[in-house]
Amino acid sequence: MTIDFSPLYRSTVGFDHFANLLDSALRTESTNASGYPPYNIEATGENNYAISLAVAGFAENELEIEVEKGILSVRGNKASDNKTDRHYLYQGIAARNFERKFNLADFVEVEGAELNNGLLNIALVKRIPEAMKPKRIEISSSDDKVIEHEVRGRQAAKEQAA
Repeated sequence: MTIDFSPLYRSTVGFDHFANLLDSALRTESTNASGYPPYNIEATGENNYAISLAVAGFAENELEIEVEKGILSVRGNKASDNKTDRHYLYQGIAARNFERKFNLADFVEVEGAELNNGLLNIALVKRIPEAMKPKRIEISSSDDKVIEHEVRGRQAAKEQAA
């Protein structure tokens, strides 16, 4: 699927990163079309997020998490099961390799990961630098100083007249 972003470029300045992000998300979604493994993304606080992936059957050493250029990649490489004595009548638990990618917003960092009860939980935090946070700027009026000066001038004139 290809989307023409030229109308966006005509009416905006500096949002080319946004268009690239949309394009990348569309490409990523098409490669993850299988939907495996299922996942949740939740906001756990104002600047905290969590991604949970259902990775039942995978051990910690079979999972890999990597962040590169704002893209979080989670890979699962299942070790081959060399047990030939198993004869499945039905095998519903997926044991295939996977790769799932997530585009991270600016200033979002991976804080940690934990494998618990078949769920891989990845903690994320958004740390905005102080220079990027909004600042309140006080507005001063030059009229106040002029009025104060005029009042002092009138008092001096009254004192001279007396």
